[in-house]
Amino acid sequence: MTDTLIHIDKQLLLLLNGSDSLYVDAMMSTLTAARTWIPLYIALFYLVIRNNDSVRKIVSIVGCALLCVLLAGTIDDTIVKPLVQRWRPTHDPEIGVLVDIVDGYRGGNYGFFSAHAANTFSIAVFFILVVRNVYLSISLVTWSLVNCWTRLYLGVHYPGDILVGLLWGGVVALGVYIFYQRLLVKTNDKGPFVSTQYSSTGYVVSDVDMVIAVLAYTFVYAQLRACFLI
Repeated sequence: MTDTLIHIDKQLLLLLNGSDSLYVDAMMSTLTAARTWIPLYIALFYLVIRNNDSVRKIVSIVGCALLCVLLAGTIDDTIVKPLVQRWRPTHDPEIGVLVDIVDGYRGGNYGFFSAHAANTFSIAVFFILVVRNVYLSISLVTWSLVNCWTRLYLGVHYPGDILVGLLWGGVVALGVYIFYQRLLVKTNDKGPFVSTQYSSTGYVVSDVDMVIAVLAYTFVYAQLRACFLI
């Protein structure tokens, strides 16, 4: 049974990996880079500052977001990958020669599970729970899934690596949010808010829209950059 699942995992990767388009190659390389999303992280930080009235709350939310990354991705890279030692597709002796490599990028030796999937999904879910805005929720989930797609396209993770990364990221985000609610925010003096101008947790909708706009512009930037790189 395990061998069958591994075989299916590898065949799915080969179906999803790469293309004949230099434009898509360049766009995926841009989208997968952590520095591409720095404007989004700044926008989320600005959202937190604008919508929380005490240093304690701001530090609590930012600290919990960092804790999500620490538990989701850092544990993966420093503990899980060295212990499991599952080859990345680009290094896999069985199918490595079949994987479409983009710009020589192969990643580290081991790929289980995907830190990109775990990190982005943990941040997405945490802010979804904190802000409670439908459009932001859709945008952040889309952002995380696009990051996951880039890893499959570039051939540096199997679908199974992505799936486990998403599951772990979601569990981490939920656990960190419960910690935030029970230990750091014992009293909620903000809401609930019932207004079209605010989310149910008191975040100004126009500020939330700013984060969504930054995310959208970043996708546009990746497409434009790809045009100049080909």
